[in-house]
Amino acid sequence: MEVEEKLRKVLDEFNRLHGSEASARILKLEGDEVIIEFEGSFCATCGLYDYFDDIKWEAMDFGLELEPVGVLEAEEDEFEHGRYVVRYRLPPKRLK
Repeated sequence: MEVEEKLRKVLDEFNRLHGSEASARILKLEGDEVIIEFEGSFCATCGLYDYFDDIKWEAMDFGLELEPVGVLEAEEDEFEHGRYVVRYRLPPKRLK
């Protein structure tokens, strides 16, 4: 299974588990970098960065290592809805 297919399965599982609070989608996959957009109301009692880390943990189940590198964009509106764009790095050894 190639990296892009594994990432789609990772996001499908994330969205299944967190869909009522947050959803994720791939914006860009290039080289050793993947950029993922998160949108939703997000659980107020959970740490925001826990959502970004959950992708990392889900990826392990599919044999991928993902390391969150940083938030590229962050937006919140008055209705407590948010949108975050996060950059992840794939270790080169896992790109095959």
